[in-house]
Amino acid sequence: MMTDAKVWLDGRLVDWDAAHVHVSAHGLHYGIGFFEGVRCHGTPQGPAIFRLTDHLQRLARSAATYLVRLPYGVDDLAEACRSVVRANGLTDAYLRPIVFLGPGANPLQASYQVAVIASANGPLVGGAKDAGVRAKVASFQRMPSHVLPPAAKATGQYLNSYLAQMEALTSGYDEAILLNTEGHVTDGWAHNLFVVRDGELRTPHLASGALEGVVRDTVLTVAAEAGIPARADVLVRTDLYHADECFLTGTAAGIVPVLSVDGRTVGTGKVGPLTQQLVDRYADLSTGRVPEHAQWRELVG
Repeated sequence: MMTDAKVWLDGRLVDWDAAHVHVSAHGLHYGIGFFEGVRCHGTPQGPAIFRLTDHLQRLARSAATYLVRLPYGVDDLAEACRSVVRANGLTDAYLRPIVFLGPGANPLQASYQVAVIASANGPLVGGAKDAGVRAKVASFQRMPSHVLPPAAKATGQYLNSYLAQMEALTSGYDEAILLNTEGHVTDGWAHNLFVVRDGELRTPHLASGALEGVVRDTVLTVAAEAGIPARADVLVRTDLYHADECFLTGTAAGIVPVLSVDGRTVGTGKVGPLTQQLVDRYADLSTGRVPEHAQWRELVG
């Protein structure tokens, strides 16, 4: 990150080195916060943030799950995201809007702070994973909904994902896949998951504990438009082993092919044709190479 970058913090643009958070902030101590990852792409009409409003509406829902009202409205936060892209002269960028509990004597009475960070690169963006990854089903299970609500994208909850991913990495794999306490597949550590079997696309049902991902919804939408059978379903570990294709989806990573699970080759061990079709379609839509779904591409201006 360049030190002359700008960050949007609590209603104004500040220099990168001035974007300070006090060490007594309760968000740091207790993991109380909510966040989104959003991508901006160059399009023929100029830089456009893909499904920005959908992301920010999910941010508001995540906060509301914890009885928190965002300090700024969705429209204000959307303009904050656009202003950070403009101020940093970015075209292709990764944005991180984050809301976190600030300092105060009583965490139940402290105020929430809001920041938006933008950079040309972000976590999980691009790289060798485009060619496919090796995944491991983690021994750490996805927390059940009666413990923590998986529908909320809350900061502290990602310790669950962190444990699973660190297990995968230290075991020599690229990505972790999590099961719930009933043995059903939920998602990847930071991604939604899809399998292809006999030409049909299947993804874990939200009731299994999966996050309602924006790219997940995009894939289901474009699959329906292309006449590809697709449904949310209950999946178990062997559905991954027996799949013809498998892939992960997320805003930062896009669509990531999974070539093997627990050392078992998925399909041919190469990027499958349906996966590649969806990768290409997603790229066309997010970069404006096709006119469809123009409402998803929110221009920075």
